[in-house]
Amino acid sequence: MQLMKDNATLEKMHEHNLAYFKELTMYILAGKKRLAEIRSGELAELKAKAAQTGRPEDAQAARDLDERCTRFEKKLYDLELTRTISLQMAPQIRLVQNNDITMIEKIQTTIVNTIPLWKSQMVLALGIANATEAVKAQNAVSELTNDMLKKNAEMLETSTVQVARESERGIVDIETLQKTNESLIRTFDEVVKIQAEGRAKRAEAELEMQRLETDLRNKLLEVQNS
Repeated sequence: MQLMKDNATLEKMHEHNLAYFKELTMYILAGKKRLAEIRSGELAELKAKAAQTGRPEDAQAARDLDERCTRFEKKLYDLELTRTISLQMAPQIRLVQNNDITMIEKIQTTIVNTIPLWKSQMVLALGIANATEAVKAQNAVSELTNDMLKKNAEMLETSTVQVARESERGIVDIETLQKTNESLIRTFDEVVKIQAEGRAKRAEAELEMQRLETDLRNKLLEVQNS
């Protein structure tokens, strides 16, 4: 029954995948057409205007639109990848459906021919299993009794020794105090080191930001004058 339900679900999935494939094809064709129109129309006009006026804002507007077109082109590529996956999905679904149908027929054969043979064997198997479980249960009781006696003796010995040892031990070991003191000193040293490195990196970053600002300003002037 579960395999038959799965097969029906896969059939619906195949129908939805086919519709999805057609929609993807339509969107890709429409997107490519619109992208070509933008690049040959509005983008070409903005580039011509930027070349004519030489103003940075016109050049920036042309670059912005060109970048949007590039990003849109990448989106179309992603849709094409998805379309290919959808195309591969159809035969994959059919393969799974064929496997399900094969197993359905096999299970139906088993129900008709094999299960009647089980009925006579199940009674015999249950009788043997019950006898075996009884032996296991009795054996387990004996093993548990022996294990319990041994473990209690061991725990008593261990507990007595631990109590005696702990009663002679101080609240805090001297080794613990030494380790915490060393760790605290290392912490102070590391904090001082990190603070010094932070000041140096901030100073370097300020110089680098000044250089970047100068380079950007020079490049904008260069674009405006070209």
